[in-house]
Amino acid sequence: MNSLLGIVGSLPAIAMSASTVAAIAASRDAITQEELVRRTQELCDAVVPGNKEPWKKYFADDAVYSDEKGRTLNKSALVADITPLPEGYSGTIKVVNPKSLIHRDTAVLSYDLDETETIFGQNLAAHYHLTDTWLRRNGEWRILASQAHRYYEDPAAGHVDPKKLAGYIGTYELAPGETRIISVDGESLVMQRKGKKEELLPETCDLFFRKGVEGRILFRRDSAGKVDALIDRRNNEDVVWRKAN
Repeated sequence: MNSLLGIVGSLPAIAMSASTVAAIAASRDAITQEELVRRTQELCDAVVPGNKEPWKKYFADDAVYSDEKGRTLNKSALVADITPLPEGYSGTIKVVNPKSLIHRDTAVLSYDLDETETIFGQNLAAHYHLTDTWLRRNGEWRILASQAHRYYEDPAAGHVDPKKLAGYIGTYELAPGETRIISVDGESLVMQRKGKKEELLPETCDLFFRKGVEGRILFRRDSAGKVDALIDRRNNEDVVWRKAN
């Protein structure tokens, strides 16, 4: 007959055994960065043919997806957005530069996407950054939240007749004491403010940009065709600097 002491003495061993089983189960359900990347690449590979199945499989039913266009989609809207590329279009999306943080039931994967697209023989490229939060529920890993943005890229530089650059020269005033000076250096247009000089690269006639800076510099003309203002345009918001001389 077992003694009470013997039964009590066996309880820690039983508890340890249960703890070990739980640890083994948790380890079996764990996920690695390699697996997260594999699943993410599977999602990307499904975009071109419009295969909705991986998106149904890997996104949680209550997931929230914020895309590079500023839209916030629930799962049903996201899945509905996955459609095949039109005829004449093709492309690839590759997961690169992944970084992860995995802790218990939560995993965060941050990565870049390199996209190439061919439209009737013309090649395009785009670069994005995404951060996905994966959550383990009932032993299954699903994306609970995802956010994407597109990296800024300078527009293609155009050409302006160097003889026309003189028409932009002058001082432009935003407010008393706040001025920008436009000058010409060789065949380049230069903008100076408070000692800082920046080259203005032509996109097209009267429209310029600065390397690595979002937005455009637009020179406005009056009814006589003469430049009367410099417009600093960002996200369709204009700051007008009027020509003082």
